Amino acid sequence: MADYSKKVSKKALAKSFRNWYYGHLTCFSQEHMQTFGYLVSMLPIVEDLYEKKDDQVEALKTYSAFFNTEPQIGSMIVGVTVGLEEARANGEAIDDETINGIRAGLMGPLAGIGDSLIVGTLIPILLGIALGLSQGGSVLGPIFYIVVWNLLAFFGMRFAFYRGYDLGGAAVEALVGPNATALRDSIVMIGTMVIGAVAATWVSITTALELPGGGTLQGTLDGVFPKLLPLIFTVFCWWLMAKKKISPIITMLILLVIAFVGAAVGFFGAATIAAPTA
Repeated sequence: MADYSKKVSKKALAKSFRNWYYGHLTCFSQEHMQTFGYLVSMLPIVEDLYEKKDDQVEALKTYSAFFNTEPQIGSMIVGVTVGLEEARANGEAIDDETINGIRAGLMGPLAGIGDSLIVGTLIPILLGIALGLSQGGSVLGPIFYIVVWNLLAFFGMRFAFYRGYDLGGAAVEALVGPNATALRDSIVMIGTMVIGAVAATWVSITTALELPGGGTLQGTLDGVFPKLLPLIFTVFCWWLMAKKKISPIITMLILLVIAFVGAAVGFFGAATIAAPTA
């Protein structure tokens, strides 16, 4: 870690982690998801590093951007940005774009890792053991799950948070050095690729429109550009929210109107939206 004049205190670090551990789903909604949980976890850090209220408010604006990831593994991202905020408070050339670029670039890949390891592997294993211990109505099963899961979650998230803090401080030189732009662009590119893969996998939109000469429009599109309709709708949603500054809730209402009109005129069929299967 760099020898900065301003250092985050151990008390502020502990409070920041506790705020994330208990409050990462604070005020959760489709529009903001974990944004406010992230914001409240950074509050003690900002208060510790900046004395003036105006500086605190300006620093906290960085963390008002949308954020969502797998909360256990995602603790590392919070720790990383704590290290970056500490560096910024000491005069390093780290701006809002740098911090939010790192956040956006990491939240997708770490969510994929966390969902696979935690949600898809660890939790089913613990539940399987708990169910076995619950045979005959024993309370040992639920007690086992509650105790073991909370211990693993707490200490695992704590390790990820503090490891991220160490990485955040060590990464400052790379982020402000000559290769900073390439590094940030690479991280954002990886995140974009992950989001693109998720959209292609989970967004399922098809058309039931039949062509005059026989066949369907969907068959023609699949032969030319598979997944074209999901791509169009994904880009359309991005354009509405990123360029036109339309909220996610209004965007969903717009999609609902499009779906209703499309079904009424026969463009969309009954199986247009396919629910994912396990």
